[in-house]
Amino acid sequence: MLKYNDLWKRLTPEYGEGEAKAIVRAVLEDAFGITYTEAVTGAVERLNTDDCSRLDKMLCRMECGEPVQYVTGKAWFDGRMFSVNPSVLIPRPETEELCRWIVEDRRKTGNGPSRILDIGTGSGCIAITLALGIAQADVTAWDISREALRTAKANANAMGAGINFGIRDVLVAAEETSRTGYCCKWDVIVSNPPYICAKEATEMSRNVLEYEPETALFVPDDNPLKFYKAIAAYAKKTLFPEGNIYLELNHAYAAETAMLLTDMGFTGVETRKDAFGKDRMCRATAPRQQ
Repeated sequence: MLKYNDLWKRLTPEYGEGEAKAIVRAVLEDAFGITYTEAVTGAVERLNTDDCSRLDKMLCRMECGEPVQYVTGKAWFDGRMFSVNPSVLIPRPETEELCRWIVEDRRKTGNGPSRILDIGTGSGCIAITLALGIAQADVTAWDISREALRTAKANANAMGAGINFGIRDVLVAAEETSRTGYCCKWDVIVSNPPYICAKEATEMSRNVLEYEPETALFVPDDNPLKFYKAIAAYAKKTLFPEGNIYLELNHAYAAETAMLLTDMGFTGVETRKDAFGKDRMCRATAPRQQ
């Protein structure tokens, strides 16, 4: 017979006690509809045989380090439940802060429709949050992964968010725009690009390293601003004058990223700290004359 205390204790070799309890609570609620109060008052012991077997298999996966969000297939982001799988990064609280910054700014403008581009959309968490949070938002989302786009489209459909999805590589987007002469204009470009250097991997937990998609995480040690350079180059060509670019940052290279934007002609570059006190996001404004 499974008992609540036995469940979280199984995870303590991989996680601390507090985190193990939180993970088990999430699994019970998200996968079985069992609240914490119900769990500690015997609901786990009353699970049928099939559910007991399913719960045990889920715990085995987490004992091996697999993130709970991939085990349940669900992740909360800004008050909404997103479907996730190993083709996409697990949405994180820092990215919620970036979205709130954009929503607040767009609400202040009150200037009608906002054309927004999310580069590297993954699960679609940024694009969907902005589409649902900003009145008259016209949101486009890119990714290089077909599997990620399938996940993002499913999330958008489930939440009733109208998003224009497309496969496109930002590393060549600026060059393609120059060559074709086709120049979409955006009010906002936002991205949470790959920004972790390989040398930083030793500081990361194995449930990230072994399970989350490498292409969405890492950049070369000798080119840590690789994606920021490409995004800024594209943004400079395609943002409306005084349009904004918003970026999630590697805090170790926040100053360098801000300087990159300034050197490329963006103005009003502002860096903000996340809830953990790290320089995690920035906003910059396109020059009046492109």
